[in-house]
Amino acid sequence: MRSASSRESSRLGQSTFTESSAAPTDEITGIGMIKRKAKVLKEPKLWEYNFGLQDHKIALPHGIQERTTPPETYAVSEEDVQVLERDGVVLLKGVFDKEWVQYMREATAKQTEEPHFWSFAGTASKLYDYIQRNIWQTNKAFANFYYHSAVGDVLRQMGRCDEIRISTDLLMVNPNKGFKWHQDNQNGPIIPEEGLRFWITMDSTPADYGSPVYLTGSHNNDVVSSEAVFVDIEMEGLEEWKDRKQNFQVGPGDMLIWHPKTIHKIDGPSDGIWDTYRRVLGGTAAKSGSLYHDKTGSGGVLSDLGRHGLQDGEKLDSPFFPKIYPTFEMEEAKARDEGVVGRNPKDIISKLGGLAGSSAGNRFYSFFQVLGSNTKHPGT
Repeated sequence: MRSASSRESSRLGQSTFTESSAAPTDEITGIGMIKRKAKVLKEPKLWEYNFGLQDHKIALPHGIQERTTPPETYAVSEEDVQVLERDGVVLLKGVFDKEWVQYMREATAKQTEEPHFWSFAGTASKLYDYIQRNIWQTNKAFANFYYHSAVGDVLRQMGRCDEIRISTDLLMVNPNKGFKWHQDNQNGPIIPEEGLRFWITMDSTPADYGSPVYLTGSHNNDVVSSEAVFVDIEMEGLEEWKDRKQNFQVGPGDMLIWHPKTIHKIDGPSDGIWDTYRRVLGGTAAKSGSLYHDKTGSGGVLSDLGRHGLQDGEKLDSPFFPKIYPTFEMEEAKARDEGVVGRNPKDIISKLGGLAGSSAGNRFYSFFQVLGSNTKHPGT
């Protein structure tokens, strides 16, 4: 089996420019040469996409036996929980050790080497070098991470609850343009009060760009609609929070947790070229007591495209939203492994049908506004 580094050097390619590397020198003249900046990850070709379930047979760390070993635990301080409740965001340093980071990097390397069809829309749009929603459904390594790591234990402490399910998740590699001030509305079929947003980082943030910036306390605002994405921080009602900017320099193994309504942004490189990695496993966790909220007809439905059969107002209890605390359920894991869990073309057509018509553009205007670009938008 090739090492993770050798895999990353195949389709991903090694960067021709890095933060730490000095410019090359001409062997004859001794004069420094200009080094061309190049993406660290190449865009997949159309024929490189894969379908169905993917299992790259990556061994779990710490001697964990797949589907047998109980999930790990991690103690969170009461102070950290209070910071989240007060500021709407908290950074937990070093939650996952080097072995877990290497495991996730290896899983990410294999996934980007063998891109899945469900990443096509986000990757082809060039929003990210690679992005795939509900990665746990198709990639067994990430499902195993949720089943066996301490992520569920951390989230249940931060949410002061006794059960955690994954509402939706994302594997994200290098946001090319960044994202302007926004709040998250792709949280699966739950409302903000029922969820916790999370990031699990595999790399250090570059010095000049890429670090998330939050308006602390902004989750308490009552002027931004829960369906909105783009946020004009100069709008009336945000005066209390618009200057409360906190920058988070994250590193490998850190965990960033925030309230779904906390306003934040990420600035990408000015030229849209990442010559280092910023690999993140992120998503939204559903706390105990969460209900299923049918978001058909709104942009929020894009993170709920499975044919699970749940009806509006029912308890969120389904293998499509797997329990990870207090422990994973074997029957849910089996449904995932057998391909029962996943996106269904009929359900996609049915749910997205509510977005058709002349009002569709208005529904998605806020989403497209959030994309960072060189074009200036009013109020940004």
